[in-house]
This record gives sequence, structure tokens and C-alpha cells, in this order.
Amino acid sequence: MNQKVAIISGVTGQDGAYLAQLLGQQNYKIIGLTRSSHSLTNKNFLYLGITSEITIEECDLLDFSSIIKILLKYKPDEFYNLAAQSSVGISFEQPIGTLNYNTQSVLNIVESVRLLQLDTKIYQASSSEMYGEVKSLPVNERTPLHPLSPYAISKASSYWIGVNYRESYKLFFVNGVLFNHESYLRSPNFFVKKVIRTSLEIKKGIKSELRVGNIDVKRDFGYAPDYVQAMWLSLQQEKSDDYLICSGNSIYLRDIINYTFDYLNISSDKLIEDPTLFRPTEIEDMFGDNSKAKQVLGWEYEKSFFDVLDVLIEEEDKNYK
Repeated sequence: MNQKVAIISGVTGQDGAYLAQLLGQQNYKIIGLTRSSHSLTNKNFLYLGITSEITIEECDLLDFSSIIKILLKYKPDEFYNLAAQSSVGISFEQPIGTLNYNTQSVLNIVESVRLLQLDTKIYQASSSEMYGEVKSLPVNERTPLHPLSPYAISKASSYWIGVNYRESYKLFFVNGVLFNHESYLRSPNFFVKKVIRTSLEIKKGIKSELRVGNIDVKRDFGYAPDYVQAMWLSLQQEKSDDYLICSGNSIYLRDIINYTFDYLNISSDKLIEDPTLFRPTEIEDMFGDNSKAKQVLGWEYEKSFFDVLDVLIEEEDKNYK
């Protein structure tokens, strides 16, 4: 049996690294894309011990010919598009760049696969932010999209690009709508990572406070290494579809901070709520229904996020530098 080939854009990030680890265990040939090898960081690969298992190629997803070249070279069985400007906060500051990159990159990928008439299965990293203002919870695959940020708008546009190519051109295209998922490899600008990292710095006397925006909102959080398994499973099916990958429960951001402070014996007066950090629009509560992913993909997930927090705090503390 021929070795499967998978391309991962955004391979250096949290999801890309854990996905590469999973695919390596499945004996894939893994091609990781980076816009520039000069700015490549392989710290996540080193942490997981997978550096030798990934072939890195330069590819600008905004350059149509660059994608064509990569696809012709490797003729991949699977293409996981995890690359994006993925910060909601930054998207308000850079709406044009966010919209341009997150939509044009997806359009270039699907159009390249279509023109080359490849059988490549495509996974698109969608986001729960697309749903925005919802009338009822939990969110499921039939919930209307009502994005509330430039980032969410870009992800909703990418979502519909994929659906259109699936329906019009019969491409195997999966939208994986992953709700918040955390790990030690999470970038420092994300909420949970920031809370844990700053709390440890307060405990060690390096910082004096944790400054946050609106924490009286609820989100659905899970554990990233488990969520990437659902990505892979979604491309092993006979037909392509869209799936919500989530825990099925929401938790107040304030409760995450309180739990972390209690775990590390930090006084509550170290928490500073700063109105200048509030977003122009905010989702009050968001959680999803993962029953389709469990039934169709055979994905299993039952973790409490407080149990995940125990793992994250300990791992962050152990590796603190």
C-alpha cells in the first residue's frame, strides 16, 4: 500500500504540530508549508519530537502559482488548511488584511485542486466565531451564521467557498468548526495561555497583575490534541461534510481565572478588569453540539475543562523559562 501524503499549511502552530504528530503515527509523508523558511520556527516540532518527520516547503497561499507548484510536486491525498490570521482582536485592527488572507488563500487552494483535477481531500479550519449572535444554544451544523468580527466574517466566507466547491465541483471539502481548544503549544496571545502564563509570572514575582477585558462571557473549551484527531477522522470518510468539534459545554472566562488563581494560590486582587480591552462586539455565550462528530466520525470526547486546566497549568509550570 502506497504511503499517504498530507500537506499541512499553518504547520508550525498548535494544531499543525499536533496534527503532524498524529499523521506521523499513521505513517504519512508530511509536507509542512511556510510562507518563508527564514522566519520558520520549529519549537513546537522540537517539543513533540517530530522535527525529522516533516518536510518543509515554502508556499505563499496568496500566490496561485505557488500552490499549483506544490500540488504538482506532491499530488497529496490530503490537504489540511490551518493557516490564517487567527486573532479576533487583531482582525478589528487589521480587517482588510484578515479578510484578504483568510478568504483568498482558501479560494486559491480549492481552485488549484479543481483545475489540476486532483483527488485531494481538503480540510478547512473553520471557527465557532462564525456563528456570532445566535438565537438558541447549543450551536449545531444547521445554525445560521451571524459573524461579529472581521475574523469571523473571513471564516464564514471561507466556509461558504468550500461548500460551493463541494456542491458545484464535487471536491472533497470538509469544514471542521473547532471551538476553542487549548494546549501548552497555544500561542501566547490567546486567552487561556495568557491567563496561565501571567498567573505563573505573578506567583514567581515577575509580574504584579493579570489585566483582562470582558470576562463575564462564556465559551466552549477543549483539549487540542484530542481535537486534531477529529480533523483527521473527517478526511477518512467516504463523503465530505461539515462537523462541529467541541466539548458541548461552556464556561465563564472569569471561572477559568478564578480556578487558575486558586490552583496557584494567587490573591484575587491581582486581577484587573480593564474596559479599554473590551471588544467592540462580544458573544455572551457559545457552546456547540458535538453529536454529529461523535456519531459519524466515531470521535470521543468527555473531558471537563477544569481537568484540562490541571494539565495545562502543570505543563506550563514544568516548562517555564
